[in-house]
Amino acid sequence: MAPTPETLTAERILEVTEEVLRRHGPAKATVVDVARALGVSHGSVYRHFRTKAALREAVTKRWLDRTSAALSGIAAAEDRDPQDRLRAWLTALFEAKRHKAGDDPELFATYTVLTGENGTAVGEHIADLTGQLTRIVQAGVDAGTFRAEDPATTARALFQATGRFHDPGYAREWEQPGVEGEFEAVVELLVRGLRAP
Repeated sequence: MAPTPETLTAERILEVTEEVLRRHGPAKATVVDVARALGVSHGSVYRHFRTKAALREAVTKRWLDRTSAALSGIAAAEDRDPQDRLRAWLTALFEAKRHKAGDDPELFATYTVLTGENGTAVGEHIADLTGQLTRIVQAGVDAGTFRAEDPATTARALFQATGRFHDPGYAREWEQPGVEGEFEAVVELLVRGLRAP
């Protein structure tokens, strides 16, 4: 039985929107398609998301937040050596992006389009990720393991330096032979550069 407007939740709408996007692609998916898949009127969807753009931004944010949530546990693991945390966090980010691109290439292509449309969601995602990195760098500075005058600036530099391994623009390279070795070499260089004398 389809949900009624009273039981329709924003989360359910986002789940169905993702399926509609997978099926139709970002150019053809409409709010009417989402409403039809939910068995409700498009007005019911608009009660939760005022515009098509708001719905697309929310579904993009939800998709990006999955990566942030997966990494937050590593960033928060204060009982772990900061060098190990940094390596684990960067590895988890690379693996999460690779899985998104490789496990469901159609949906990944769809979200690549949507992230291009939704600068706010992408900016918040990057701020969250660099915030997590800042916590790891700060923990390393506090422990005397890392040297960084400004942990936030250092975190942004780490994020940018590893962009080839998480920026969707490089997705085609993520399955190339030897990419894991290249990733490990970059991470090792960065960790060595952070170590306190």
